[in-house]
Amino acid sequence: MTVIDHVHKASPTQRWVGVGAAAVAWWALYSVNLPFWNWMIGDVVGLDLSTRLGSGVHFFFYDTVKILLLLAGIIFVVTVLRSFMSVERTRAILGGKAEGVGNVVAAGLGVITPFCSCSAVPAFIGFVAAGVPVGVTLSFLIASPLVNEVAIALLLGLFGWGPTLLYVGAGLAIAIVAGMVLGRMHPERWIEPFVFETKIGGHAIDPGMSLTWNDRIQMGLEEVGEILRKIWPYLLIGIGLGAAIHGWAPEQWFADHAGPDNLLAVPLAVLMGVPLYSNAAGILPMVEALFDKGLPMGTLLAFMMATVALSLPEMILLRRVLKPQLIGLFIGVVTVGIIAVGYLFNAVIPT
Repeated sequence: MTVIDHVHKASPTQRWVGVGAAAVAWWALYSVNLPFWNWMIGDVVGLDLSTRLGSGVHFFFYDTVKILLLLAGIIFVVTVLRSFMSVERTRAILGGKAEGVGNVVAAGLGVITPFCSCSAVPAFIGFVAAGVPVGVTLSFLIASPLVNEVAIALLLGLFGWGPTLLYVGAGLAIAIVAGMVLGRMHPERWIEPFVFETKIGGHAIDPGMSLTWNDRIQMGLEEVGEILRKIWPYLLIGIGLGAAIHGWAPEQWFADHAGPDNLLAVPLAVLMGVPLYSNAAGILPMVEALFDKGLPMGTLLAFMMATVALSLPEMILLRRVLKPQLIGLFIGVVTVGIIAVGYLFNAVIPT
């Protein structure tokens, strides 16, 4: 019997004892991760952790375990929460809201509903077909990948509350303002016609209403396994690049090209982030390594936001429902917002 089958057949007592044991094990592993790799790399392997090689090797192994633990925990919790918030329920909440209010609600829902760029496209179709204004739906479409729940958790673990709250607030502001600006341009003319022809018949049954707790836990475990199987190569590549930067890249090179004295560092970071497709888990190790090298937080957050929200694969997916004119406006408005946020963060967060 697999773990999933056991969860599905577990009694309430077995279920909660299992969840509690897993939570204790997760916290224990997270707590011993740093001292273990200090001992393993420094004492057992014998590398000097103050050298480029030693710090780079330590960075790779420590961050790999840390981020895998954070991902597993966050994906599980978010999936359980998502079982209470279906696309149908989200669509029902967004419908009938006035401009402005609807954009705020949509952006907020984009944060708490973990739809990636792949699932955001069918969600976009469903919202528009249900009569939700296009500008409001665009706020949701921007916020959902931009303010990523995994990025929130990892930023909190890496940098603390200040940068994390600024990241969430900036992402919400971009999504709200961009949706309102695009909504005033009558974007309906730039939506592919089949979107409006999609039929939403009757009252959709919300699957979250009929799920048991065993079902929700089973969904969480399955989602952890599925997502980790899909992203682990990209995760290791991202951490590997971060380790190389952390251990080997000369600090002066980064200071010259993207340091606080370079006025063009933020737009350059955004341009660099667009082709570097990655999820938040893959890009954050690089962000952490560059931050340790002295790059300003605003420049790094602009880089991360561009990588997540303006990636080339997402634009290809959006082309299924948006005409080139609206994709161009979408990219332009979001880019301006990210650049503005980057400069703001650089001004308020000292290096």
